[in-house]
Amino acid sequence: MKIYEGIKLNKDVNTAHLYLQLYKALKELIIEGQLKQGDRLPPIRKMAVLLDVNNVTVVSAYRILEKEGLVYKKIGSGTYISYDSLQKNTTESIGINTIKSTTSPNFLMDQGHIHIEENTINFASATPSTDLFPVEDFKEVLNEVLERDKGDAFGYQEGQGYYPLRKTLKEYISYYGVYTDVNNIQIISGAQQGIDIIAKGLVNYGDYVMIESPSYTGAMAVFQSRGAKIIDIPLKEDGLDLESLEKKILTYKPKFLYLMPNFQNPTGISYTLEKKEKIIAIAKKHNLLIVEDDYLSDLNFYGENNATLKSLDHNELVIYIKSFSKIFMPGLRLGFLVAPKNLYANLLMAKHSTDISTSGLLQRALQLYLEKGIWQQHIKYMEHQYRERFEEMVESINNYMPKEVTYRVPKGGVNFWLKLPSGFSTKELYDRAIKENIAFAPGNLFFLHNSNTPYFRLSIAAVDKNQIHQGIKKLGKIIEIYINKNSKDHNKTNEYTPIL
Repeated sequence: MKIYEGIKLNKDVNTAHLYLQLYKALKELIIEGQLKQGDRLPPIRKMAVLLDVNNVTVVSAYRILEKEGLVYKKIGSGTYISYDSLQKNTTESIGINTIKSTTSPNFLMDQGHIHIEENTINFASATPSTDLFPVEDFKEVLNEVLERDKGDAFGYQEGQGYYPLRKTLKEYISYYGVYTDVNNIQIISGAQQGIDIIAKGLVNYGDYVMIESPSYTGAMAVFQSRGAKIIDIPLKEDGLDLESLEKKILTYKPKFLYLMPNFQNPTGISYTLEKKEKIIAIAKKHNLLIVEDDYLSDLNFYGENNATLKSLDHNELVIYIKSFSKIFMPGLRLGFLVAPKNLYANLLMAKHSTDISTSGLLQRALQLYLEKGIWQQHIKYMEHQYRERFEEMVESINNYMPKEVTYRVPKGGVNFWLKLPSGFSTKELYDRAIKENIAFAPGNLFFLHNSNTPYFRLSIAAVDKNQIHQGIKKLGKIIEIYINKNSKDHNKTNEYTPIL
């Protein structure tokens, strides 16, 4: 029973219902693996006595866990854990994972994974290829930190993060027009963890959360894992459909809106400045929190504006997440968030309950890396490398994609969003392409209901110029054969249409 003695329920009338607090506490224990598959939960009366609550509170909490498939009841025996923490897939995924496996490609794809062989041209992953990693530069700062800080480099940092790094990041984000106090910055182990601790700190079971449609797979999985009800808002060429947004705010009273206004994943859309300002105005009008995932504003090749929503926020309504994964080394799992002051205690508590603190050694190394100015050199290098790949992708799509495939060229970032003619399936196309060692991300992965769709995403992050040229040429032929073979059953179109 010791594990349950650590559960603390806040009985203040202004906090969440006790059964929701108990549900969340038990769910954390299950997801973190402290309660394992087959373990038996305490009998209802025993748990009620232990936590000094009534039986109905425990029954209600157990019922929600059962509804989510985390526990099951055995008549006359009790309630048992049915969730195996080792089988977690999508909640921990980062974009589209690429793995080598003999598992069914369709099964992997539906779980947010893509099947990759050694000779596969990988348009699926939005994670940079390892040849772009600044290994030597980072090795130097790591060694310098070890010489300077000795054993201190391996101690726990304060939960909020290594203070000198937060101070350096305060200066760094001023470049993006974000001005904040160092105490409003929270170091996180990657953007995925940032999304997770926001959900953990702010979302109760049954709360509504709004997202773009399509949206980032990992965010949807996190919100679902916290028991949130997700409402999707369609995207237009310049950003969210504001009419739909306002209607749904009034209808559902969401906890927050999650979006990526610059080079959105998966579409590559960048919101116009006018649209960003209107979203901020709507948020102010309805007192709506916004979670801004600054996915790739660093890679702005042709855009006139890549202002962050946070830079336009003067009412403490935007939680800003920034990761270094797509432009640095994803395996470092480093990022940060900037939170409104009134939310900070909740988020810090959620961070502490997740992993206590992010690696002290890596935080110190990143701080030195930024302080020395090596970061600016690396960004310029990455801009050059990605711009070359970006331009090769644009040229190759223009040259080799069948005219029936429609798309719009983004202004930056690493993702291209394309559409087959209506009635054609990118899941079926994926099956054909993977047999020819071409991988991409089918669009169904990015929609809330994971339904079949003619959209698909191509990323330039993990492929070089030659692979892009050869891969798009090959994929274009695969698509042409697929369309021609089925042309009797589908209407062809030569129209150049919006991506959504």
